[in-house]
Amino acid sequence: MASLKDMRVRIASTKATQKITKAMQMVAASKLRRAQMAAEAARPYAEKMEAVIGNIASAAAGSPGAPTLLAGTGRDKVHMLLVCTGERGLSGAFNSSIVRLARDHAQSLLGQGKEVKIFCVGRKGYEQLKRIFDRQIVETVELRSVRQLGFVNAEDIAAKLLARFDAGEFDVCTLFYARFKSVISQVPTAQQIIPLEIKAPAANAGPATQYEYEPGEDEILSGLLPRNIAVQIFRALLENNASFYGAQMSAMDNATRNAGEMIRKQTLVYNRTRQAMITKELIEIISGAEAV
Repeated sequence: MASLKDMRVRIASTKATQKITKAMQMVAASKLRRAQMAAEAARPYAEKMEAVIGNIASAAAGSPGAPTLLAGTGRDKVHMLLVCTGERGLSGAFNSSIVRLARDHAQSLLGQGKEVKIFCVGRKGYEQLKRIFDRQIVETVELRSVRQLGFVNAEDIAAKLLARFDAGEFDVCTLFYARFKSVISQVPTAQQIIPLEIKAPAANAGPATQYEYEPGEDEILSGLLPRNIAVQIFRALLENNASFYGAQMSAMDNATRNAGEMIRKQTLVYNRTRQAMITKELIEIISGAEAV
């Protein structure tokens, strides 16, 4: 059995840990609001960008001069997985859920005889994926030094991705990130961004409006499609940022409450042990006095 001193040290250590987790919870809560507002503000722009490109692309998809970002390379052999995760841990299952989705997708593609390449954005995703797919990881981008996410960060990632696509290194690219839903719910999401998937219009959307474009559809798409990739990556980074702080806030709240429960149990054991030792000493004194 541990001594009373060891128990006091253990209780003090647990209390110190509780203070740290409580502080981390408060920091995450203070940063969550701003991150959530940024993620929610980016959604309408990204969704409208998809809708506009989809409207133009529906007319240009069948033309022989359609951009390869829209029509594809005509092959489905090499797949690039753009996996966006966090730079830090202590956030529950936030990072592992994104990695699990990407890992399952990669293993499914490998089972079909496809070639898989992985582009990691975020240190935690790289650390987990390199255990299984070390040879498939072709590039890693870390955002630890970035104090505030900006569109320029997404543009840099998109430029590297498009350079590899133009070099013929892959045929299809899928983006993985966590969509922020609430503090306790972050949804791992897979979105194909190369070639662009054109969503079918809703059944109750009404008759489609016909537009005439100047310059032509192909010329407009050649400028809009690369920008759309940067927009979708930026949206994923913002969604991940909000999801990370939500997951960290929830995880640190659970850790703080668990630490409080541990302190209660440790204090109870300490008091019982101390009372037993005092009782034993009193019995020894009384027994000694009666023997005399």
